[in-house]
Amino acid sequence: MHVVVNAAQSVDGKLATRRREQLRISGPEDFDRVDRVRAAADAVLVGVGTVLADDPHLTLDEEDRRVERLRNGRPGDPARVVIDSTGRTPTDARILDDAAATYLLVSAATDRERREALADAGAEVIVAGEERVDVAEGVDRLAEREVDRLMVEGGGEVIFSCFEAGVVDELHVYVGSLVIGGRDAPTLADGAGFTEGFPDLTLTGTERFDDGVVLSYAVGEDGESCER
Repeated sequence: MHVVVNAAQSVDGKLATRRREQLRISGPEDFDRVDRVRAAADAVLVGVGTVLADDPHLTLDEEDRRVERLRNGRPGDPARVVIDSTGRTPTDARILDDAAATYLLVSAATDRERREALADAGAEVIVAGEERVDVAEGVDRLAEREVDRLMVEGGGEVIFSCFEAGVVDELHVYVGSLVIGGRDAPTLADGAGFTEGFPDLTLTGTERFDDGVVLSYAVGEDGESCER
C-alpha cells in the first residue's frame, strides 16, 4: 500500500477558517493537479467531518481521465473511503451513490443497526478498531480489497491520524497566498500532536501553480518509503 497525503493550506498553515467554512485556497491549475493525483489512486480517503461539512462526491473532474482508467481495466473513478468511527455518515451522502465503490471504516462501537443502514445505502462497512478507527488496521483491510495506492485528502484530524499510524509515504501541500489566522482554525495535522518521534520528511520538489506553490515530500527515514 502506498499512501499519498494531499492538502491545501494558507501561508499560516490553516485549512479553513475557525468556523470550518470551506475556502478556495488554490485555483484551476492546482485543481487539475489534484484531479491527476486522484486519477492515479485506487481510492480517495477523507474523514467523516469532511463528509458532514462539504458532502463531497470525490470523483474525477476530467472525463478523459475516467476514460483512460477504463481503458486500463480500472474502475472509471477511484473508490471513496471515509474514516467514521461511530457511523455518522448520512445515508443520503453523495459518496454513497453508485458512481464508485465506497468503503466506510468504522469502529466496533458503531451500532450494528447503523452499520446495516449504511450498507443498505451503498457502502461496504469495514470494522477496524474498538472505540475509534485503527488507521493502520483500516489500511490493511483496504489493501485486502486491492487498494494499492491511497490518496488522503483530510482534514487535519485524519491527516494527523495517518501520520500517527505511520502509514504515509508521500505528502503534497499546496500553500496558497492568503492568511487565515485563528487559534481554533483547523491545520494540516490536528489531533493530539507529536511531542517526540516526529515524522521524517524529505523535500523532493517544489512547483508553482496559480498564485501558490506545491511542496512535495517523501515520508520516512532518509526519504525511504513507509509502504506497508
